[in-house]
Amino acid sequence: MLRFVFWSLLFLNAALFVYAQNFLGSSKGSEEERARIKPQLEPARLTLLTSAQAEAAKAAPAASSAPEPAASAPAQAAQEEAPAAPAAAAAPARPLACIDVGTFSAGESKRFESRLASLELGERQSRQAVQAQDVTSYLVNIPPQASKEAADRKAGELRELGVTNFFIMSGDSPMKWAISLGVFKTESGAQILLAQLNKQGVHSARITPRGPQATRYTYRFRDIEAAQRERIVSVADAVSSAEVKNCR
Repeated sequence: MLRFVFWSLLFLNAALFVYAQNFLGSSKGSEEERARIKPQLEPARLTLLTSAQAEAAKAAPAASSAPEPAASAPAQAAQEEAPAAPAAAAAPARPLACIDVGTFSAGESKRFESRLASLELGERQSRQAVQAQDVTSYLVNIPPQASKEAADRKAGELRELGVTNFFIMSGDSPMKWAISLGVFKTESGAQILLAQLNKQGVHSARITPRGPQATRYTYRFRDIEAAQRERIVSVADAVSSAEVKNCR
């Protein structure tokens, strides 16, 4: 019995020795293949998948390669007909103005233009000469009558109303056969007399400005901005009591 165990152990040791020395058909090519593959394996990066995960991984490439469904005809037509959005909203246009300023005397006109020279308005600024009256006094009067006889009759009516301070105007002038009731340097003084005459029953009297005809100037400014308009009005107020009006 002991002899059997001894020979069995000896046989097993010999077999293990032969296996270890690659005497059982291990080829040089197999050893080189194992040496090539071993460095390519990275056990730390290997992940074990369940059967469900493996099936899902197989299905993923097929789903990603499937073609996208074509858009429906109405949706495609709507996209083609939709207008393209503007690249950027247009900036709001700045409002421009047109104004008439005047009137100015010859001296005032020169001062006005010299103070506006810095604006360099060019063709947007224009000047027009007009004939106007330089008012030096205010005449309270009854308008010209048709003849001297008519003027005399009107004078008789004034006397009956208690008005005695008047005279009939004659000579070759537009005021021939008018009846003068008073001359004043200011319009307010003329208004006071006119109110008194109305209380006395004289309702045909009026106030007429008097003075020589003279050339005056008005200005038109086109396509000007708000800041330029303010500057023009400020200069006009400093030079004269000129009127400012909007124009087309």
